[in-house]
Parts: sequence; C-alpha cells; structure tokens
Amino acid sequence: MEKPNKAEVAWNDAVKTLHGATRRTEITLAEVPAPTRLAPYALALSGVLALDSDNELASGKFVLLHDPDGQPTWESTFRVVTFVNAEIEPDVVTDEMFDEVAWSWLIEALTHSEAEFTNLSGTVTRTVSRSFAGLADRQRETELEIRASWSPSTSELAAHLTAWCSLLEQASGLEPLPEGVTQINRSK
Repeated sequence: MEKPNKAEVAWNDAVKTLHGATRRTEITLAEVPAPTRLAPYALALSGVLALDSDNELASGKFVLLHDPDGQPTWESTFRVVTFVNAEIEPDVVTDEMFDEVAWSWLIEALTHSEAEFTNLSGTVTRTVSRSFAGLADRQRETELEIRASWSPSTSELAAHLTAWCSLLEQASGLEPLPEGVTQINRSK
C-alpha cells in the first residue's frame, strides 16, 4: 500500500475539520460529485434546508477546492465556491437595496463564524418567472441566488461550512437561533 503524499495528508486533514461545522437540524448535507478540472483536490456538498419533505426553503452547493501549488487568483491553496438558491417574497424582488442586504448575510455569516478568509467575490441575482398560455394559472415565481467564493486563510475549515449553512438559513427566511440557544432535534 502506497503511503499518502504530503498534499494528500494536508487535504484529508482539512476535510476532517469540516466535521466541526454547526448547522440547524433542518439543513441536510450530502456529498455530491465534485468538479474535477478546477483543482487537484475537490469536495462538493449539496445542502437543503427543509422544514419537512414538502417544504424546501433553500438549497445550494458548497465546494472546497485545494491546489497544493496554489493559484494566483485564489491567493491561497484552498478556495471555497458556493451557491445558494431560495424563493423570496414578490415585493422584495423589485427592492434595489435587497442585493446589498442579501450580500450582507454572507459577510455576517463569515464574520460571526470567525472564518478567516481573503479574496471574497460573488453575485446576488433576483429572478422573476411569469407563466403564460397553458401555464398562465401558475403564480409568479421569485427567486434569489447568491454565488460566492473566497479563500480560507487556514486549513481549519469548519467555520466556512458553518457560515455557508448560516447563509442558507438567512436566504430561507428563517430567523437565526439566538446566541446560547441550542436547537432540539425533532422526532420524525
């Protein structure tokens, strides 16, 4: 059996730190196929925030990339790439300030979780879908998408996944749990 190289050990150690992330019980995470062309090492998690099987409030993807040689645009050997999608209230979709508010959720989540990072970038997109003809009886659909990426400053990554889970929570419209309050798991 071949001994893992230094880069593999660093990757495996960093991935293990993700187990320390905290999240609401309504958030389900599952490993999904990761992109293979962006970096030598990659992990992708899908996340769904649902109150029950019929009531999905937000979903998204958290991708962790690692290139032991680093990449100039990352300014690091690690990069987190995220996506969050949620329905929003119809009156919010026309509010020009909403983009800044939605982006502030990410900044607050990263700050609150004490994630150390650099090189943050991203977009906030609001969409409206109206149906016509044979689909005219459907209600107008309004959605929010937040796409963001940043470079963790350390290989301790739990805070980054915690921040992303907090972003799912904010986008879904759920109030964050107050400091010091522990959520009790619901029986199914």
